[in-house]
Amino acid sequence: MYLLAIAVILTALKYFEIGPVANMDWWWILGFYGATIVWWAWADATGYTKRKAMEKMATRKQDRINKNKEALGIAPRKPR
Repeated sequence: MYLLAIAVILTALKYFEIGPVANMDWWWILGFYGATIVWWAWADATGYTKRKAMEKMATRKQDRINKNKEALGIAPRKPR
């Protein structure tokens, strides 16, 4: 996602001819879009994206369980 943000910012800077980016070739900027595509393809192929989403859901679930236990007056389990 960071690569895409950089690519969009560089595109805007190049289009409006701001700073040193105005003198760069378009190939450099298109390279960031290509790197973004390669990153997303790798992340999807290796399961990185899905694994991160599952970790986030597990953390949210445990936080919710701990919050409910605290509301009931039960001490939450400490993670191992």
